[in-house]
Amino acid sequence: MTDPSAAYRSALPTGWTTELDLRPYDRTGVPVTATVWRSTDGTRSGHGVGYGASVGAAATGAWGELAEQVLLDDALLHVEPRTATHAELVRERGVDRVADPLTLVLPAGADPDRPLRWLPTTRWATGEEVLVPAEFVAPHAGGIAAPPPGGGWLVTPITNGMGAGDTLERAVAHGIGELLQRDGDTVDFRALDTGRVITGIDDPQTATLLAELAAAGLEVLVKLDSTEFAVVVHAVARDAAADPPVVLSAIGEAAAPDRAEAVRKAVLELASSRARRAFAFGPLDRVRELHPGYLAAELAAPLGPQEPRALAAMTSWADLTTPELDDLLAPLWRCSSPVPYAELPTSDAAGPADTLALYRDRLAGFDLLVAPARAGDVHVAKVLVPGLEVETLSYGRIGERVARRLLDRGSPLVGRGPAEGPHRRQVRLTADATERLGGPVWLDVAAVDRTVGRLYPLYREPTRHAPERLR
Repeated sequence: MTDPSAAYRSALPTGWTTELDLRPYDRTGVPVTATVWRSTDGTRSGHGVGYGASVGAAATGAWGELAEQVLLDDALLHVEPRTATHAELVRERGVDRVADPLTLVLPAGADPDRPLRWLPTTRWATGEEVLVPAEFVAPHAGGIAAPPPGGGWLVTPITNGMGAGDTLERAVAHGIGELLQRDGDTVDFRALDTGRVITGIDDPQTATLLAELAAAGLEVLVKLDSTEFAVVVHAVARDAAADPPVVLSAIGEAAAPDRAEAVRKAVLELASSRARRAFAFGPLDRVRELHPGYLAAELAAPLGPQEPRALAAMTSWADLTTPELDDLLAPLWRCSSPVPYAELPTSDAAGPADTLALYRDRLAGFDLLVAPARAGDVHVAKVLVPGLEVETLSYGRIGERVARRLLDRGSPLVGRGPAEGPHRRQVRLTADATERLGGPVWLDVAAVDRTVGRLYPLYREPTRHAPERLR
C-alpha cells in the first residue's frame, strides 16, 4: 500500500466516516487518532484508535483497527452459520475438521454440549476448513447472521486476535501478536498486577519518550508480564495532575519478539489510552468544544445496549477525584521486584513474514485457525489459537494454562477437585488437559468478583460517552 490510511478508508462499506485528532484531550503530545464509520442506514457502526511516533502512523493504526472489525463483520453477515452440536459435526466431518469448544477457553461452568452456531475458518498449516462456534470467530455479536442458540452464546464475542494489512501474512502476524499479548497478561496485571518493574531501559527512542512523559509530570512504570512466546509488557503512569481523573486508569499493553519493540509500543499505547479515555469517558463539554460535528452525529444515534456492570462501574468513577481514583487503582502501582531490561529477549525478525514464522515456531503444537476477509488491497483476519487464554477476570474464561498459573502461585481463585458450593464453577477442560493438571479444577467466581471489585472498567468498558449520555 502506498497510502495505508487511504486504502483502509476506501475499503470500508459505504457510509459516514470521520477522523479525529485526540491529542488535545491529554498533554503527552503523542499522536493519537480516532476513526468512526457508520452505515448509511445507521444500523451498524465501528470505531478505531491508533497511535504512533507520527501523525501518519496514528492515522494508519486507527483506520486499520476500524477496517479489521467492519470488514470482517461485513463478510460474516453473508455467511449463514451451521447449527449443530459438536458431537454431531465430529461424526459428520471428522474430529480434525471441527474445533473442540473445550480447547477454546470457556467460562467456568459452561455447557458446550448443546447445539451451537458454527462458522468456517481456515487451518493455516493445511488450508483445511475447520468449523468453530460463531462467537469465537465474529468480533461482535452483530456480525453473526443468526440469533444466539438456545442457552445463549458460549462467550461474549470480542475483537481480540484481529489484524489488518496489505497482505494476509501481515494481518495474521498482527492477530497472533494480540493473542499473545492478552494471553501473557491475563492474570498478571490490573487487579493481579505482579509488580515486576523493568529497569534500565536504554532503547534510545523509548528513553527519549519516557523523558518527555516525565517532564510532563507522569511517573511511568513499565512492567513485565511474560516471555513465554513473546516479550509481553504493560505500562501505567501515576499523575497527580490527571484531568480528567479517568486518564489515571490508562494502560498500554504490547507483545513483540523483541524487548525494544514491546516496551516502546507499550509506552506509546499508554499515552494513546490516556487520550482515548479522556475522549470517551471524560466530560462531553470537552468533546463538544473540540469535535462538535462528531458529537452531534454521535448524540443523534441511539445508544446501543450496554453491559450493566461495565456501565455502572465506569459511571461511579466519574464522581471520583484524582487522589481517590489513584487510591482505587493501587494494584496498578505495585512494585515487587526489578527486572533488568538487558535480560529480556531480543529478536532480529524483520517484517510480517519473519514475525509470523517466528510465532509459528514458538507456538509449535498449537493449532492456528484464521477467518479472513478482503476488500481491494486490504486483508483482515480474525485469528484463533486454541489454548491461549483471555478474559479470566472479566468473563470467567479459564483454560489449562491459566489454571496452572493460578494453582502454582497458590491463588484462592482456583482449587483442585469437584466444584462444590454456590460460587465454584468447574473449569471446562479436555480429558488430556484435566489429566495434565492432576485432576479437575474449579474457579471461585465470587472470589474473582471480589478481586476485581471496582476495577472492572480496567477489563471491560461501556460504549464511548455512554456514562455521560446517561447521567
